[in-house]
Amino acid sequence: MSPKGEIQAERAERRMTPEEKPVKGMLTEDELARLVETGEIETVLAVFPDFYGRLMGKRFVGSFFLDSVASGGFHACDYLLACDMEMDPVPGYRFTSWEKGYGDFHCLPDGTTLRRAAWLEKTAIVLCDLTTPEGRPIEIAPRQLLARQVERAREMGLVARAGSELEMYVFRETYESARRKGYRGLETFGSYIEDYNILQGTREEPLVGEIVRSLDASGVPMEGSKGEWGPGQQELNVRYSGLLEQADRNVLTKHAAKEIAHAQDLAVTFMAKWNEKLAGNSMHQHLSLWDVAGRENVFAGPKAAGPIPGSEIFRWFLGGWMSRAEELVALAAPSVNSYKRFQSGSFAPTAIAWSRDNRTVGFRVVGEGDSLRIECRIPGADANPYLAYAGA
Repeated sequence: MSPKGEIQAERAERRMTPEEKPVKGMLTEDELARLVETGEIETVLAVFPDFYGRLMGKRFVGSFFLDSVASGGFHACDYLLACDMEMDPVPGYRFTSWEKGYGDFHCLPDGTTLRRAAWLEKTAIVLCDLTTPEGRPIEIAPRQLLARQVERAREMGLVARAGSELEMYVFRETYESARRKGYRGLETFGSYIEDYNILQGTREEPLVGEIVRSLDASGVPMEGSKGEWGPGQQELNVRYSGLLEQADRNVLTKHAAKEIAHAQDLAVTFMAKWNEKLAGNSMHQHLSLWDVAGRENVFAGPKAAGPIPGSEIFRWFLGGWMSRAEELVALAAPSVNSYKRFQSGSFAPTAIAWSRDNRTVGFRVVGEGDSLRIECRIPGADANPYLAYAGA
């Protein structure tokens, strides 16, 4: 099989568990062609996640994308997987370096991710897989790392599904005004703890509601939003799905939130702990394992012995996740700032423990039957979801 054929086969495997119903905002290439022809879509964003969970890529004229990029892909500089957060190349990577000349990798659009970008005018967006110029998958690319773990689980007869809670702060600032202030003394949109507070949620609805509605119209099914445990802090709830699709939805959620805030002369941050005196931003992972057909939650099988609420598979998965939590925290807390979030009495975990419906532990077990799942409360909202879910 050719390298390109291998990529196409992998994509088919990743998506074998279908959504329960068609997802609004998703597009086929034929549908995109019709929308481009009628002028409803003019621009296609072809993007991929970097190691920080940010979307990189290019903007293409719709007709050019269809003629040259949809099947042929495009090139980008490989330093994008070997730089720091400020985009400066970092020495010491085996993948690429000054000595190797920082050449190109190939970005191949994954047509199963093509969707409207409803928060932008006349725009669609598609996620890409990264390959060598010869067509081999780049194994260190974040999306590929997660795809490999999904493949390993499938070989064991299992499909992992997850849903994320993404927390952010909203500011009565623009990104420019925040920078001019040196990111100090920023004014949050709210002035008091707004956890579940509907009145403050209504005040922030012009922004947060637009984020939720735009994502829901862009192939990112949403549950909704809620006020969180900080002034101006909101939580965005993304509907559960397979792991790769969930990570795709997570990065699109964060990206869209920033762009919509910018359009309203506001700013948001998913930084784990932007202010030491206020609650941190989390990315709680709700994860369960299903049979390969996606019909049965194997966590809820015959109950294991002792106090464990689920099956033997549930017991061993929870135990394995906990036993590797110290190593995996590097993926869940990727920066120095990330560790400032782990404070006692802050609803961020400070010890490796599990409990039934207990928000003070790192692994909170919730639900029953097909909804039985593990909520890992360790990752911050600054985590790259592809890496955090790959570790899980």
